[in-house]
Amino acid sequence: MADHYQTLGVTKGASSDEIKKAYRKLARELHPDVNPDPHTQEKFKEVTEAYDVLSDPQKRQSYDMGGSNQFGGANFGGGFSDIMDAFFGGGGSRGPRPRTRAGQDSLIRIQVDLNEACFGTEREITVESAVVCPKCTGTGCLDGQHPEACMTCKGRGETQQVVRSVIGQVMTSRPCNACQGYGSVIKSPCRECAGEGRVRSRQTIDIKIPAGVETGNRIQMSGRGEVGAGGGPSGDLYVEIVEERHEYLVREGDTLHMALEVTMIAAALGTTVTVDSLDGPVEVNVKPGTQSGTPIVIKGKGMTRLRRGDRGDLVVHVEVITPTKLSKDEEKILRSFADARGEKANEAHVKGQDGSIFSKLKGVFHK
Repeated sequence: MADHYQTLGVTKGASSDEIKKAYRKLARELHPDVNPDPHTQEKFKEVTEAYDVLSDPQKRQSYDMGGSNQFGGANFGGGFSDIMDAFFGGGGSRGPRPRTRAGQDSLIRIQVDLNEACFGTEREITVESAVVCPKCTGTGCLDGQHPEACMTCKGRGETQQVVRSVIGQVMTSRPCNACQGYGSVIKSPCRECAGEGRVRSRQTIDIKIPAGVETGNRIQMSGRGEVGAGGGPSGDLYVEIVEERHEYLVREGDTLHMALEVTMIAAALGTTVTVDSLDGPVEVNVKPGTQSGTPIVIKGKGMTRLRRGDRGDLVVHVEVITPTKLSKDEEKILRSFADARGEKANEAHVKGQDGSIFSKLKGVFHK
């Protein structure tokens, strides 16, 4: 029994794509229409049989486990799969398998900035996927021809044989080696797609990104995925969103956060500052006596809520800047200020657990 891996010229660890590529190359060289020599035709049958086994994960696993000599060399006629068929009723008719199969789904990722994620946008993306072969329009045949009924299995896609097993002689069915179970053969494969009915191609697609998307969201585009073998129906295309990091805005669901640094004097006296939001400049009112860490909520300036259209909030977190270096005059002024308030320059107090810092910590650790 010939080694199927050697027949195709691949290693035992070859991937399914490597096996398919090797088979296509040999099939073009050995096909009866290209080379009618009897010896070459016999070689073509061996190559086809090897591909039939190695392209099917279950058959390949059985073959790798020992094939026809799995039970110590006893002659059971067929391979290991035939023995399993004999025990578990594999002799039933399966019929020809279709050449036309549904295509696979595709997934691509695109990056959007925070503004695009909030308000939505339209993009033109380029993807590479399987499309219907323009030469044969999916038939896999050359020059307008069509698959013809297999003469070996008479179009049934399978052949029957009697095998000997421990329970006696059993009639089993297996996919026809000549047509690989299709029930038909392509005598003159299309040179563009090698009989697959599809080719790889780059195509441009327009996509609408809705307002409110975030990292991990997927947009489904029905029928824009891979075209199936034999020109079968296309799968779907999924576009996954990856949101880019903003310079100073941090997203938390539908809420946006921003840190605003103000001077000690501005925090004490109060002030109004203008900041840039996704909607443009907005005014932030810092009330007199504002403490560091105080949140100021600006309603409706956050992210758009997906599929709802309303907006979350923008939360501005105030950070009071304490001077690190003082001139002698500035130090004198601050000491005078402390005296006027009846405070000592080195005055400090330990705050109880009901204080704001502990309350925040409890909120963090007991969520």
